[in-house]
Amino acid sequence: MPFAVSATTNLFGIICRTLNPELEYLNRVVQVLFLFTDLDNALPRQPLFYIRFTPVYSSITMCGIFGYCNFLKEKDRKEILEILCTGLARQEYRGYDSAGLGIDGDKPGEIVFFKEVGKVAGLRQRISESSIDTTQSVMSQVSIAHTRWATHGPPSVINCHPLRSDVNNEFIVVHNGIVTNATALRQVLQKRGFKFESDTDTEAVAILTKYVYDSRHDKRMTFTALVKTVLKELEGSFALVFKSIHFPNEIVTARRGSPLLIGVKTEKKLKVDFVDVEFAGAEADTKAVESLVVPTSPTSRLAPPSLPKVSRRQSRNFMSEDGMPQPIEFFIASDASAIVEHTKRVLYLEDDDIAHIAEGQLHIHRLRRDESGKAEMPAIRNIETLEIEIAEIMKGKFDHFMQKEIYEQPESVVNTMRGRVNFDDYKITLGGLRAYLHIMRRGRRIVFCACGTSYHSALATRAIFEELTEIPVSVELASDFLDRKTPIFRDDICVFVSQSGETADTILALRYCLERGALCVGVVNTVGSTISRETHCGIHINAGPEVGVASTKAYTSQYIALMLMALQLSEDRISFTERRNQIIDGLRALPAQIKSVLENDKSLRELANSVLANSRSLLLMGRGYQHATCLEGALKIKEISYMHSEGILAGELKHGPLALIDENMPVIIIMTQDSLYPKVQSAFEQITARKAQPIVVCNEGDTGIKAGVKTIRVPRTMDCLQGLLNIIPLQLLSYHLAIKNGFDVDFPRNLAKSVTTE
Repeated sequence: MPFAVSATTNLFGIICRTLNPELEYLNRVVQVLFLFTDLDNALPRQPLFYIRFTPVYSSITMCGIFGYCNFLKEKDRKEILEILCTGLARQEYRGYDSAGLGIDGDKPGEIVFFKEVGKVAGLRQRISESSIDTTQSVMSQVSIAHTRWATHGPPSVINCHPLRSDVNNEFIVVHNGIVTNATALRQVLQKRGFKFESDTDTEAVAILTKYVYDSRHDKRMTFTALVKTVLKELEGSFALVFKSIHFPNEIVTARRGSPLLIGVKTEKKLKVDFVDVEFAGAEADTKAVESLVVPTSPTSRLAPPSLPKVSRRQSRNFMSEDGMPQPIEFFIASDASAIVEHTKRVLYLEDDDIAHIAEGQLHIHRLRRDESGKAEMPAIRNIETLEIEIAEIMKGKFDHFMQKEIYEQPESVVNTMRGRVNFDDYKITLGGLRAYLHIMRRGRRIVFCACGTSYHSALATRAIFEELTEIPVSVELASDFLDRKTPIFRDDICVFVSQSGETADTILALRYCLERGALCVGVVNTVGSTISRETHCGIHINAGPEVGVASTKAYTSQYIALMLMALQLSEDRISFTERRNQIIDGLRALPAQIKSVLENDKSLRELANSVLANSRSLLLMGRGYQHATCLEGALKIKEISYMHSEGILAGELKHGPLALIDENMPVIIIMTQDSLYPKVQSAFEQITARKAQPIVVCNEGDTGIKAGVKTIRVPRTMDCLQGLLNIIPLQLLSYHLAIKNGFDVDFPRNLAKSVTTE
């Protein structure tokens, strides 16, 4: 083990002696925080150690936040507006329905809004048509912007962020996530005379901020203390950015559940590369704060708290090495892709962090939520270097992001295996699981929990887990798992699969399992995400930045990562050695085989434009490993081309679905050669007997397919890997169907990349 553990009964401690250089779960170790644990139990209730890793890939959420602050750095309004619009455009690829921004006006205390329904291009047009003076220059300013994915109220200018507290724009807010008690807040504030303009939950936050500010008659509350008071009244998951005319050139951000990061750009090297976290003193915590609830009398008021005493180690003023203030720019975003073109020096906020930027300084405070009164330990937030390049989030030679990601899969599957598979020695090494393999091997069952495409990747690998580990496996949709209150025990192994690591239902399922003492394993792409931090161990799939809504790379990379997990869990079973070696050989050939499938893109485009172009429904059939392929292919066709499609288990054909089959119903049936090939042939005979004219996905060289049948040929590989090749034509078909019908594949309607609401 990379960590030596010294412990006796009632004595807990972890002595870090050797850091394993191969720890790959979320790349690099930044900080090790030692936690107490019950070492007498086989399955710890919390991790033996908690590792803070450097996030390097962008987190994907529903709405896009962008803020820009400059200090002692002259910028004209045209430059500021361009920075804001570009920041929004970088986050627009998730299909947002409106965009807006707020900047300082010509007069002191004036804020100018630009809002538009639709894409950021429409917002740019609105700005160009305005009479605002874009030549005016400033040395210091703060401005905020937002792309919205509607959750409260339809897409409209009035519902577009930033939302304001009143007609004087005293406080404006942009928000990502859901404030679950917004309705109650709205009712209370309306009873106290406040007017609401929009249907959003965010407006309640802005008006609440004004209410708390107005309640302080001496008006000496700091911006940070004001926001902290507001946050204590909010429930839900959110990232917030506040701007106010009462605190010019200041901005406050806060995070709970939704990702948020801050980029730092300077001309000279920073004196320090971290920021201390400041905690409220214990004295402040002893003063009760009245909650904002429905009042029992009309005179009930929210009592603002007294100013807290702050305990800090050292305030990190961003000065140069000579100790003098220097020009500096800050970029606030919910996605690293919006920042990387400006700077690669970023700081990731943790849940309940509150960041305050003013006069070229960044301070981070904590929202005290522990009611036990225990002192919180000092902490720091490291300023890290982004490892993505601007070219990775651009379309390059491709017409659409989805097309680019489909064609990147030969490289992305290699990246998932890189450093983990020794093809010469037939050895799998997953450093992120190493310390927990002995626990996983003696687990009673394995429970996969995921949503959407991630659910399908877990379903695709269920059979190989059962075969190689001989442990019962169940695959659960996270929302249904929670609705059923599924029994979970301490000797269960729960695996949570999510591309973004921020999917709300999957996170809630994770916390449900943690409370019941199960070992929790994360399989994510986004480093530093909630799932990656809260699981005991896991695998980072290394798929790279996903900038298309279809998650094409995520599916294949998750598939391979789970396959590697199954292979490593079975390495202590000699009887499976030959089978394991065959699978590893199959993995070695996979990138070249994916490339050969992509070479058939032209014929797939012709198929989409002719046979399937005018269809309103499509059935996909498969059996065994290919059932998950059908479900994933149907999902892609639904969400990208808006065609009704359904994945059907071929063994269930006689139990209802056969009634849909006639000469007008297009069918794709997957008949690649594996142990279930004869059974799928039987299903093929049943549908052709009812005049169906199916498109058959089959292996190259398969002579068992009747003449005249339309086929999609793919290379043959191991049965458990065949789905990785079979899904590529279905991805391409969904893409070409959408293009044929004039749909924008990068901005599908009603969809967000990862759903951060239940």
